Amino acid sequence: MMVHWGLYSLPAGEWRGQRMPTIGEWVQSYFRIENAIYGRLADVFNPILFDAEEWVKLAVESGMQYLVVTSKHHDGFAMFHSRVDTYNISDATPFGRDVIGELAEACSKHGLKLGLYYSQDLDWHEPNGGGYHDGHTNAGVMSWTNDWDYTDNEKKNYTECYERKIVPQVEEILSNYGDLCLIWFDTPKTVSPEQSSELVQLVKKLQPNCLVNSRIGNGMGDYRSWGDNQIPDEYMEEGLFETPATLNDTWGYKSFDQNWKLADEVIRLKNHLNSRGINYLLNVGPDYLGRIPAPAQEILRDVGKELKRG
Repeated sequence: MMVHWGLYSLPAGEWRGQRMPTIGEWVQSYFRIENAIYGRLADVFNPILFDAEEWVKLAVESGMQYLVVTSKHHDGFAMFHSRVDTYNISDATPFGRDVIGELAEACSKHGLKLGLYYSQDLDWHEPNGGGYHDGHTNAGVMSWTNDWDYTDNEKKNYTECYERKIVPQVEEILSNYGDLCLIWFDTPKTVSPEQSSELVQLVKKLQPNCLVNSRIGNGMGDYRSWGDNQIPDEYMEEGLFETPATLNDTWGYKSFDQNWKLADEVIRLKNHLNSRGINYLLNVGPDYLGRIPAPAQEILRDVGKELKRG
């Protein structure tokens, strides 16, 4: 089970009377929301219904073998207590708790493996966050880099962000949350081969048994992450593979996205992928109170019941 959760769950796909047609965790880029305004979401982020054990029990009940949670997405906001940057859930919100720490404890208690997503290149909170060589995404108005607060892409230097924030935060998540089964990097737009290699070596130094996915970039990684919602037909004969996929049409929570896959479709996709040697990493996007949406829970429990029947 994959979980995309962060400040973006508060706007839930809407901003100033408009709804975004694309994935909810990109709300800051889609609406080009200044950091001074977007950052205020942290002032009211208080997910009082978050229960790490409930999430983990749901994953186990659904037949999941591991959990992958966004420790920092492209908006730069950390869902763990970071001493590197106070722009995190423990220091910047009234909630004041370490979500990743609580999930790590729950996973250990219930025998579920834990992996952490970390956006190592894109960081819209940073003047020197990556992605500035690539312009807009294929969704049109969304920029890979923050070019609404920091308009001069020619002056950006990702290495500054990488050395000051990225490496120290990756070291934090590798050091503070017990055994991790994998680190799920993403969108390697600006990362150099040397930087990708350095991050891989850091993972292997601190967590020798932790896998690194292919989105570390530059042809590296222990296994291949296919494209989002990509369902290959070919059979994988060598190596490790995984398809990250959504249960509706978004990763981060959008209140109006009710286009859920039914349990039968989830099982069909799982069987299709597994028969080809590919793990099915299925995402849920909790809301601003910390709840996994009820339809998602119902579907996943139905999947779990069907899997137990064999």
